[in-house]
Parts: sequence; C-alpha cells; structure tokens
Amino acid sequence: MWCPSTLSLRCFSFLKPYPSSYRNSNYRKTTTATIPIAGCCLNSLMETAKTTTDEFNVGIFSYVSQLPGFHAILKQRYSDFIVNEVDKDGIVVHLTSLEVPPQIVEAIQEGEKEILNQIGKSYTVEIELFRSLAGDSDAERLEAFITQVATQSEDNSYIYPIILSPNSDKAHRTAIHNFFKEKFKFLVTDTVDGPDASRKCIRVRLKSGVHSNRVRNFKKLKDRGDQPFDSRGSNNWPQHLGKFLRFHLYKENKDTHEAIGLIGKMLGIQPRSFGFAGTKDKRSVSTQRVTVFKQHASRLAALNDRLIGIRVGNFCHVTEKLLLGQLLGNRFTITLQGVVADSEDTIKMSADSLGKRGFINYFGLQRFGIGYMPTHLIGAALLRGEWKSAVSMILDPREGERDVVRKAREYYKESGDIEGTLRQLPRNLIAERAILQCMKKCPGNYLQALKAIPTTLRMMYVHSYQSYLWNHAASVRVQKYGTDEVVVGDLVYFKGDDTERETLGVNSECEDDSCDDMYDCSNSDPTSGTHHPERKNTHVKAATAEDISLGNYTIDDVILPLPGSRVSYPTNDIAKVYHDLAKKDSINLAESVHSIKEFSITSITGRYRRVFQKPMALEWELLLYTDGSIPLAEMDLEKIAKDKSKHLFKEEKRANGNEDKNPSDCMRQPMSFQNDIHPSTDHNETEDERGLGKSQSNSFCDSTSQGAQMALKLSFTLPASSYATMAIRELLKTSTSGECQCVNVGTWSKWQIYGSRNF
Repeated sequence: MWCPSTLSLRCFSFLKPYPSSYRNSNYRKTTTATIPIAGCCLNSLMETAKTTTDEFNVGIFSYVSQLPGFHAILKQRYSDFIVNEVDKDGIVVHLTSLEVPPQIVEAIQEGEKEILNQIGKSYTVEIELFRSLAGDSDAERLEAFITQVATQSEDNSYIYPIILSPNSDKAHRTAIHNFFKEKFKFLVTDTVDGPDASRKCIRVRLKSGVHSNRVRNFKKLKDRGDQPFDSRGSNNWPQHLGKFLRFHLYKENKDTHEAIGLIGKMLGIQPRSFGFAGTKDKRSVSTQRVTVFKQHASRLAALNDRLIGIRVGNFCHVTEKLLLGQLLGNRFTITLQGVVADSEDTIKMSADSLGKRGFINYFGLQRFGIGYMPTHLIGAALLRGEWKSAVSMILDPREGERDVVRKAREYYKESGDIEGTLRQLPRNLIAERAILQCMKKCPGNYLQALKAIPTTLRMMYVHSYQSYLWNHAASVRVQKYGTDEVVVGDLVYFKGDDTERETLGVNSECEDDSCDDMYDCSNSDPTSGTHHPERKNTHVKAATAEDISLGNYTIDDVILPLPGSRVSYPTNDIAKVYHDLAKKDSINLAESVHSIKEFSITSITGRYRRVFQKPMALEWELLLYTDGSIPLAEMDLEKIAKDKSKHLFKEEKRANGNEDKNPSDCMRQPMSFQNDIHPSTDHNETEDERGLGKSQSNSFCDSTSQGAQMALKLSFTLPASSYATMAIRELLKTSTSGECQCVNVGTWSKWQIYGSRNF
C-alpha cells in the first residue's frame, strides 16, 4: 500500500519562465529522469517539491520539524476541505435546517396585520402637517398615493413609488424621512439622485409585505427608474423583532463575497446590507453566519430552490449586524487523498509532531491571490502612491485565468471600452467591476477608482504587503535562531501585569481583511490544547537574557509585527529583514510618500502575530478508498438530506408496520487513530453514518480491494488569522501551491508537477 521501491519521477522547473507554447497546458516541460529510490523514500521528491517559487517569493521556506513528511493530494476536490465557523460563544456553526422557524413566521404575520390596520384610517391631519413641512405639490402627491394604496384592486400587480420635489437641504430631507417613520408606518422612504448634483429627491413607496398577495415591490431595475431600493426600512418590520436576520450560509466552491453578492442580487438589495465575521476559502465547502438588514426569512428560504452550490438556513433575528472579526475561529475537516509514505509510522510521527510542536504561522498563498499578479505587489504600488500602476495591475490580462476573464481583460486593454468590458466581465470580479464603474463616471481618476473597491477588498492589498514582510521575517527567524528557544531580542507579549491577560479578537487591521481563510479561527474546547489568540491593547517587550534564564517565556510566546505606526520591531537581527525588503520595493516603513491614510503604512496601526501555532483538538484517521470522486467526509447538506431520509423511512416503516432494521452495509473503517486523541463531537455522526456506500466498501471489508488508495482525514481548529494550508504544509513538507499531484498506476507511482493555479 505504501510507496514502491522505485518510481519514475518527472521534474519540472519553476525557477525559469516556461515557453509560451506551454502556458495553456497542464504542465511545464523540461527534462525527464528516472530516479531509483531505496525502500521508498520520497525525500528526493520532497526536496524537489518542498518550495515552489510561489511560496518562496512570499517568504514561505522554513519548517518546524525535520521529519521527512509524505506525499498526498491537497484539495483534489473542494469537498476535501470543509470549514465550519466557530462563533464567539464557541459553538461550531453548521447548517442544520432550511426551514423558517414557526415563531418567525408568526411574528412577521402579526407585524403585517398591524400595518394593514393603519391603511384604512383617515390621514387628513397628517397630510396637512406634511403640507406645512414639504409644500402643497408634495402634499397633494402624497394624498393621491395614499388614496391609491387604500383603494388598490387585487387585480393590480404593482403600486409605483412617488418622487417628491428636489431638495438641496439635507437637514430638511432628514426631517421628511423622520416624519414618514412617525406618521406613516406603512410607507418607507429613501433618497435618490435629483435633476442635478446639488439636489436630491425623496422616494416614497409602500413597504414590502403590505398587500402581499397583490403587490410586488421587487420589480426589475427598469421599473424602479434604474435606482435600487436601499436597505433602510426595506421591509414591513415589527418593532418587537430584531432588525437583522441572521442565517447560516452554506457554500460549495464559492467565495463569500460572490455568494453574498448573488443572494443580494436575487433579493434586490445592496451588498452593504449584509454582515459576516470572516471570508472563507473559495476552494472549500464552508458554513458561516451572515446577517442581513430587515429581510424576511421566507424570502431567503425561497432562494434555496434557485441557488446552485449555496444554501441558507438556521434563521433567527438579532439586534446587531455581524462585523468582521466577530468569531472565535473555524473548525477544519480536511481529507488528503493519494497518501504515499514509506510506512504508517511516518504519518503517525508527522501527525504527532504537528499536534505537539505546531507549524510556522505563515500567511498562506490565499493571502496573496491565486493569479499571476500577487496582491502584495499591488499593495506595494499603493504604498508608493502609484495609483495608475495599481489600477493596471488589477485590470491587466494575466496568465492562468479562465478564457472568459482573460478575453475581457484583453478587450479592455486593447479597446478601453468600459461598457463592453463590463458586459463581458464575470460578476464575481468585484474589484475589477468597481474600478471600471467608477472610471466610467470619473475618467482618469485612478485614486477614486481604487476607493470604489469595497473596503474589505481594497485593504487586502496593503495587508498582503504587510504579510509578505512578516512571512520573510518569520522564515529568517526560524533559520537563524531555530524553533526550540526564545532568544534575546525576540518580541513577546508582556506578562508582568494582570491587565495584560489575553482577550479574544483581532484589531482593526485584521478586521478589514478579506483573504480566503484570514479568519479561520479557534476552538471552543478549553481542554483541547494551548490557545493563543492575538491580543488587543497589550504591551510587547523584547526578551532579555534575564527573561530567558528565568524561563519567563517559551517559543510559543514569540511574536513578530505586521508593520504599522504603533508596532515595535525585534531588537535582534530580524528587524533588519523588514526594512531591507521594504527598501528594495522603494518603501520606507517610517515615512509615507502620500497623504492617503488607508494606503499609507504610517497610518495603519499594525499588529502582532505569533510565529508558531498549534492546531487544537487535532484528530486524524487513515482511510482506504477506491473512488476518488466520492467525498470521504460528510458535509452539512448531506447530513440534512440524510436526516430527512431517515425521518421519511421511519414514517414509511410505521405506515407499513415493518419495524425490522435495514441490512447494514459494509462501511469504511479507520485503519489507525491517534491513541491519545478522542473522536470529534463536532459532527455528531455515528460509525454507520460515515459510510461511503455498499459498492465501494464491500471489497474493503472482504480484504480483496484492488487499486485501493489511502486517504488521511484530519480535523482541527485554528485561531483567527491562521491558515490550515500552512498546517498541512508542515505535515507533508510539500508546497501548498497545488503544483504537485500524484497519480497511482497499479503498484507504481508517478508524480507530475504542473502549472495549474487552481486546485
């Protein structure tokens, strides 16, 4: 089952540009060599594949342990990488229901009845008061509108909004908005553009939900005068109900921004109406919490029949919006397929080392983008004030993207046609579309175009450059001083005051982040291991010889700064790494060349990050499989379907009077398990529930399986800002760039390293 005594190894160079004829192929061609390997060892392969230029160029080139590692395929399928958010109460977030709770339905219905009762009354007094506030023409317009609402026939399908007279006085417009909130609770107002830049108009419309059987307030944009309704008071909302609907977002192979953008488009609301605690890796199956302002759960639940790769459920109402960073962490369930090692002991030692010693807490490759234009290079351009250059980096054609994206970029590069490019550009390219939309209105204003990118995305570029410097500093720290002891000059959190106890959370820089698994966070189980969350408002110090002799600090306490105006640097040689790298990029970490605060290194506070991180509640098991297309870990949506199927089966048995149990299928069994670790309780699954099906597992149980392969399934929790891919990198001693894959052929193994950027 393990690696054969010899293998054919095809090595490909990542250090030189490859010919253009190979840019669209699955591999980069150089030379082929057959290397005999005594016993198995994959050391030669591992040395070849340890660090690709992708990881090396962003400072990832060291390990904690010197164990040889082994080969496995990371993210062969997105279902191999399951992420469940851990909320601030320590609860692992799962999607368990797609239905709207009855209590929410009842509360909404009561609110609608209250509003409907207001429509039939006389509003003569209120209209006269409004006349004194807004004038005769607007009062008459409002009176006609209210009459239409009160007498609307059930055969009519839509009551169109009215637009009040243009008004340049913002305070007066605010008074009108407040008047409607107080006097006309069945109406809602928002502000739209007026006839010129100095004046705006107030739009008045019927709240959605009123006359729900005969009114459709969410028409196409053309029926709204090309102005979408904003999120203020967008629904008929009972006063006793929280203004934010919280739900669990389950997504497969979708970016968080992409999924929320799609839901918002289908609901007819803007992205700013949503809130979430952190973005998740696109190439994954993830479940996280999301809030949306004043939306009915029934509207979101109805989307489940239309959404592909996305589901929403577990609805409840809360009083506050979710903000970035409001989570403890994420629970990961990762399946590594195609495992090949010289022995099972190699895997056991590697897993044991990962649990006990942890990994270097690098920012993973997701932090720097998966395309051929790393985000830290864009961040460097922003820090230098090169606005036009930064815009070009974001918009220009790049290698490795889908044809539709590449063609859209090339079209804009050649023609400069913004409208035509927007028609071609996929909607998930949020930054690119935001820039083009702004440049359509403000040609040549590159700074304004950059500011049009949503905050969490545009700050990603500067944060990426901070991460680039941090990664290099961490690697040099490990190479120069090792992974066992604190050395003089290392930064640590000061322990001399009780007020400096650890607090959960991250500072403002982290909260603005939007990288894929920036917020993959910590475990809820206090017994699972040492938990070192990043702290707020704590002091740091450089370790002294006295600290080391007294044993005040351990290697787990060592931190390094992400550059900013309020951080200190180590007092040993590691500080020089930051300044030398920044100097090569024409950046001074102590001065800014421009006054745009959000793109200035001296205006960013900065923060600290632990150099070493241990995964918590680490569990693992080895599995045999024959069909790589069948997921080896159960996803939330599968559990819902299974529970529903079980319920229907039980009902059918009761109806038929048949209480006999189903013949049990032969299910997969773990080959080995860490002796000192207990099975996970996150999934609440029984042994039978984890089965892969009869056709696959019969041969395993009969010990006659042919062509079976090995998989390693791991579950663990990481604190905020730690990357699961970096834990896997330490385990395998292999690059996480997706450029190394293994295909077993009979009892032989051939490795091909190729240039695909997407797993």
